[in-house]
Amino acid sequence: MNKLAYKRPEGAPVTRFAPSPTGFMHVGNLRTAIYEYLVAKSGGGTFVLRIEDTDQERIVEGSVEVIYKTLKTAGLVHDEGPDVGGEYGPYVQSERLDMYRPYAEQLVREGKAYRCFCTKERLAEVSESIVGGGYDRHCRDLPEEEIQRLLDAGTPYVIRQKMPTEGSTTFSDLVYGDITVENSELADQILIKSDGYPTYNFANVVDDHTMGVTHVIRGSEYLASTPKYNLLYDAFGWEIPKYIHLPLVMGKNEDGSVSKLSKRHGSTGFEDLIAAGYLPEAIINYIALLGWAPRDNREIFSLSELAENFDTDGISKSPSVFDYDKLSWMNGEYLRAMSPEEFTAVAAPFYDEVFGEQGPDRALLTSILQQRVTVLSQIPSMIGFLAELPDYDTDLFVNKKSKTTLENSPVMLRAVIEAMEQLGSWDHDAIHDCLISLAERLEVKNGTVMWPARIAASGTAVTPGGAIEIFELLGREETLRRLKTGLAKLEG
Repeated sequence: MNKLAYKRPEGAPVTRFAPSPTGFMHVGNLRTAIYEYLVAKSGGGTFVLRIEDTDQERIVEGSVEVIYKTLKTAGLVHDEGPDVGGEYGPYVQSERLDMYRPYAEQLVREGKAYRCFCTKERLAEVSESIVGGGYDRHCRDLPEEEIQRLLDAGTPYVIRQKMPTEGSTTFSDLVYGDITVENSELADQILIKSDGYPTYNFANVVDDHTMGVTHVIRGSEYLASTPKYNLLYDAFGWEIPKYIHLPLVMGKNEDGSVSKLSKRHGSTGFEDLIAAGYLPEAIINYIALLGWAPRDNREIFSLSELAENFDTDGISKSPSVFDYDKLSWMNGEYLRAMSPEEFTAVAAPFYDEVFGEQGPDRALLTSILQQRVTVLSQIPSMIGFLAELPDYDTDLFVNKKSKTTLENSPVMLRAVIEAMEQLGSWDHDAIHDCLISLAERLEVKNGTVMWPARIAASGTAVTPGGAIEIFELLGREETLRRLKTGLAKLEG
């Protein structure tokens, strides 16, 4: 696809998100995508999607669709990519295979790379004999006639870059500053594998250069590889992009320590978090703050507001900890900021989980739940008692604050049942007035009437809303049935 509707703004940053289709989109990968997007958009630039699928053995079926779906749901709209085209395509690595070998052969001709004919067995033996593993550069200076003989014999080979053996290589990172690595520590890296496919590092550099990428954003685990990238840029005489390495995202362990975020810490995939009841906007907002701090103490940002406020100076060197409590708090802020209609729409799948298409009035449910819910997946456990009265112990009727006991609770329930049976209209105000006047008539605290009424109607100690709201949700018939069931429990 090569649509040319989009024109890159001249002189503006160009970033690329280059995921491999090897599974779900985890938090660390998504944060990289968010920062790639924000670096581009904060500078009025271009955000490119490139699919890196040269490692065919690791590809998981359906993963490309997950990438598209995640970016769309997150609102990270790419300007160029496999599905929208652009003048720098193709945007899938496996469709670019023809371009990599010529660049590698160019380096061979210029004496900056060489063909290595070593077998796997020899490489394994050599690696064992070198401290820390590595390659002894056996083929680096083979005579031309020997090289030709091996080529004529059809001997498999890889193409390796000739790395400098003396001096050092320094690169500058916008987060970590200048970093220097001794060249003696760098092995002659493979550019083209024996199967003809490029290595990840080589394809990355060629793609970034030919696509005009100006800023490379990635995790700090790639810091050690950056000198290898720069030596490739230098070998070709290409301009080196600006580097932005991001701190690790950590997860909390049960013992209070932290380690790199993984599945054992809970839901770490974007789709898993949505399934768990988090809103896409809240997830993006929270992940954007994992390693980046705005100039003020503000925490709630829309994606467009993030783009307006983002700057690389705010990116931290220190690892950040993924805190589900903080994410839940932020998600709750987003839920409360919704209109009742919006909340009902996002809560609908969780209402359906409990009631199917039936159940209480959903606007009424929303009026009770919206201010109490922080994660949508809490809803089924909060309202499950409305669908089916759970089995419960009569000890729940005892409450010191409300001054209820096993002796006075039956008295209160009989009075409530009698009053409810005589009630005309069944709405919030009518139920409220009836129960309040009943407490006055019995000369007891409101709670002394309300507590046993709520326990009998819900069968649970903690409910969203009190007796009045629960009565209204259950309706007259079901409320009276449950009140009488509770009375029978107490009398039994």
